Amino acid sequence: MKIGNITTKNNVFLAPMAGVGDMPFRILCSEMDCGMVYSEMVSGKGILYDNENTKELLKVSSLEKPVAIQIFGSDPYILSEITKKISDYSMDVIDINMGCPAPKITKNGEGSALMKNPKLIGEIVKAVSKATTKPVTVKIRKGFDDATVNAVEVAKIIEDNGAVAVAVHGRTREQYYSGVADWDIIAEVKNAVTIPVIGNGDITTPQKAKEMIEYTKCDAIMIGRAAQGNPWIFKQVAHYLETGTLLHSPSIREKIETALRHGKMLVDYKGEFIGVREMRKHISWYTKGLKDSAELRLAINKAETFLEIEALLENWSDQIVVE
Repeated sequence: MKIGNITTKNNVFLAPMAGVGDMPFRILCSEMDCGMVYSEMVSGKGILYDNENTKELLKVSSLEKPVAIQIFGSDPYILSEITKKISDYSMDVIDINMGCPAPKITKNGEGSALMKNPKLIGEIVKAVSKATTKPVTVKIRKGFDDATVNAVEVAKIIEDNGAVAVAVHGRTREQYYSGVADWDIIAEVKNAVTIPVIGNGDITTPQKAKEMIEYTKCDAIMIGRAAQGNPWIFKQVAHYLETGTLLHSPSIREKIETALRHGKMLVDYKGEFIGVREMRKHISWYTKGLKDSAELRLAINKAETFLEIEALLENWSDQIVVE
């Protein structure tokens, strides 16, 4: 499908996830037929002041194309200036975060707090769109709370001010990630705008992906939490949408091999100290629901080196029934 002047290989995208969507994970998802990957959200002020940690978040690999870098902030001027600053970088799309529910973000009027200020949203989107020739997209929520459900109004403003696509998470900020996502609001947004609409919320299986597309008529779907420890979901969904048939789930051996490769990529990218510690949560996701995985996670959480992680995973896999 088309996002501005960018053509994606399919309409199944990786949602931006802070603390999860780093380069190694995005590469794995791209290899698994993800149509487009989104970075962790990057602070506009961090880019402006050349923060070293922020610079790391802007790095993109040729192995993960196409990729959207997601920025966040609430000052149109700052977001315009940093967009000019990063427009020569190798990302394909610039996405603006207006959906993050975290208190440390919303207390500054950023993320999903922007849903309370449609006028400012228009100013931000216009400023960013004018500052770059790259496609600009925006991720929003249903609204800030049940009393201010305004995704349709906001999506129209986003379209009118130059964005080429909008992603809609069918929950309010007050819901965070609880309850059931409202797909009706995604359908309403799709009926109200002409730019592509990306549906987000409660897509956990290929069948649910197809159900959302058929129900909302959205142009693409975005998968977040269901991809944690499960990058295969993109291949499974894309295949099901194209053929109507389901692929086999990965075997335990395949899960272990992918987890080990993921860990090696993290260690190579971030160093052993950080890579090992960040890999702990990923392994808990890769092994969730499998035999004796609780005991494995306890041991992994004490591991200090990648060799320890490798030995623990191999020993665990040798003791359970491999598919």
